[in-house]
Amino acid sequence: MYGCQQILIHTDKILKAILEFICSESNKLSNGAIYYARQVWFKAKRYITKFELDSEMKSNRHFQTLYSQAAQQLCRSVYESFASFKQLNVLYKRGELVDKPKPPKYRKNGFNLVSYPKQALKLKDGQIRIPLGSQVKSWFKLDSFTLPMPSNLKFEDIKELRILPRNRCFYAEFIYKSNTVNSDVDKSRVLGIDHGLNNWLTCVSNVGTSFIVDGRHVKSLNRWYNKQVAIIKESKPQGFWSNKLAAITEKRNRQIRDAINKVARLVISHCLNNRIGRVVFGWGQGIKQEINLGQKRNQQFVQIPTARLKQRVEQLCQQYGIEFVETEEANTSAASFVDGDTLPKHGEKPDNWKSSGRRVKRGLFRTALNWYINADCNGAANIIRKVSTTLGLDLSGVSRGALTHPTRQYIWVTAKKKAIFADLSRCVASF
Repeated sequence: MYGCQQILIHTDKILKAILEFICSESNKLSNGAIYYARQVWFKAKRYITKFELDSEMKSNRHFQTLYSQAAQQLCRSVYESFASFKQLNVLYKRGELVDKPKPPKYRKNGFNLVSYPKQALKLKDGQIRIPLGSQVKSWFKLDSFTLPMPSNLKFEDIKELRILPRNRCFYAEFIYKSNTVNSDVDKSRVLGIDHGLNNWLTCVSNVGTSFIVDGRHVKSLNRWYNKQVAIIKESKPQGFWSNKLAAITEKRNRQIRDAINKVARLVISHCLNNRIGRVVFGWGQGIKQEINLGQKRNQQFVQIPTARLKQRVEQLCQQYGIEFVETEEANTSAASFVDGDTLPKHGEKPDNWKSSGRRVKRGLFRTALNWYINADCNGAANIIRKVSTTLGLDLSGVSRGALTHPTRQYIWVTAKKKAIFADLSRCVASF
């Protein structure tokens, strides 16, 4: 399997000009390739072939300004997007897709990523030499530029280097070979995950453990970011952008990426410490497109990057040999886990279906036995129950204590605050 590491490029005037030039040429070449592929589709009523774009775009000036392998990689990515469009068309004709797919659209004016395979790179004196196109060499007498080699990677393990333009910054993204870690886990032990807003992830296992990852800090970051953007864009024309907007957007994105990595690592560490070999993630496809919680709640919910968090958890599961299972989460919040209510799939709920328990207030669920349990823990346990028959899971280890008193985990909490939270927990336990 492969890993990915992004490093911010600290540029001077010359390096910044080079990066802006090649990323701009990449954007223009991408639009040229998309134009040709769209014309083939609209006029000839066929899809482009795998190597057709390479031969067609070789005479293009933007193709010649980039290094040949980087330009070919870009054409290949355009081909792959049209290949995906072809597969979606097949599904649509079979009736397996609701909305009719559209061919890939043009990129807006700006920058696009540039990808270099390992074969094009050379390491000399701790610097990675990255070649430029022959046309650039004849114009500017410049054949390459260099970037520092990361100290925590080996040059032999690098498979690809990408230059990513983002919010007026440039990142070097290293794709490297990563070995799978042999972990002592048991597939009969499972962790169910239910995602939300204030409780970003609620996790319940069949070994008697449970915890909640607090999401209020991430929600606060988004709220403050939206407020700043609204102030800056007030009375400005549509599409206005500035250095200030780019700076606060990049800061917010870095904080979100940091939160995603920390939460995913928290989930995996819990699995490894308790020898949990399966993770079941409840997910509703298209939930953000169909959500209707009001304007304010919609904005809060849609901006939480739970899909990226799910992907990161899945990547770490593959790395540590933990099986990742994704299942639909219809009716998991309404049904009572303790009372064993049926869990109909999305769109298949009978008219006479009724839950044995009910949510008495936000965050609290009452069962038919008059037990009061955490509502999100009830949903996470039901997510495991959705796949328990298929996977042959034993859910007798899901304890009442795990459903009632989950541990709350915080992101970006200092040691002093952790001590305060621990004291508060001891005080509550004493009562």
